[in-house]
Amino acid sequence: MVYGWLAGASRRLYPPYCLLCSRPSRSRRELCNDCARDLPWNRHACPQCALPVPAETGAALCGACLRSPPLWDSAASPLVYDWPLDQLLQRFKFTGDLATGQLLGELLAEFLMCLPMAKPDLLIPIPLHSARLRERGFNQALELAHPVSRRLHLRLDNRACLRRMNTAVQSKLDAKERRRNLRDAFEVRTSLRGVHVAVLDDVVTTGATVGALSRALREAGAARITVWSLARAARPV
Repeated sequence: MVYGWLAGASRRLYPPYCLLCSRPSRSRRELCNDCARDLPWNRHACPQCALPVPAETGAALCGACLRSPPLWDSAASPLVYDWPLDQLLQRFKFTGDLATGQLLGELLAEFLMCLPMAKPDLLIPIPLHSARLRERGFNQALELAHPVSRRLHLRLDNRACLRRMNTAVQSKLDAKERRRNLRDAFEVRTSLRGVHVAVLDDVVTTGATVGALSRALREAGAARITVWSLARAARPV
């Protein structure tokens, strides 16, 4: 109780500063209400792949999922990968700003808490290859997964899957090259028979990465796969 009072007094005396506009934030996090409203929210999305769709589409699947359903069952992304979210993500991933990662993870967790959904049995962040992990120093998907696991009371396992191939950087490849680049890239090291797995990544662009991991999870017996990401690219490249 004393700690809570001190924390509240500290916030009133020294309010956090917004990571986007650098002004004092009246919210409890480092993102002011004005900048939060300006984020590119993914208000209308395909329920299977989370691709942004026109409002009149309603809850219907997008054309891509109707033509060729993905290997996972459902997906959710609160945001579209666009300005100014892209600035926050780049700060997080490429400068090691873990405070920004914590903020983004909390935003994702708050969004997921509001969704009517079956609770997964297991949360698995997209793994990084050991060489990439040494280079970056952290796995951005795992950092986002911590607040989600805590707020949704989900079991988090970052060792169930292994990225056994140090694949080329996905952002430099087109959709077909991404799928080829990720062939057999993941290994699942435990039985998942009958398990509902939630896969978490920072951004889903073409779906090649989550698709490759979903294939490995299916082979390990996963009964249902849900894909969560902080952001979804508006148009696969």
